[in-house]
Amino acid sequence: MTNVGETSVELELVWEVDQIAKLIGRTHRQTNHLLAKGQLPAKKVGGRWVAERSKLIAFFMESAA
Repeated sequence: MTNVGETSVELELVWEVDQIAKLIGRTHRQTNHLLAKGQLPAKKVGGRWVAERSKLIAFFMESAA
């Protein structure tokens, strides 16, 4: 819940290489390579990759333009 006047920012996180790969339409191997090279907007948290869905989508929309 938010109070009146406050903005609520909901992060929709995508965890694990397989879920990120599914979202971006790549294989597990391709995605793992992109993540390891720092070519995707994601971070490793406790040994697991995590990314914001909106940032991944924006990243690919910007690349396509």
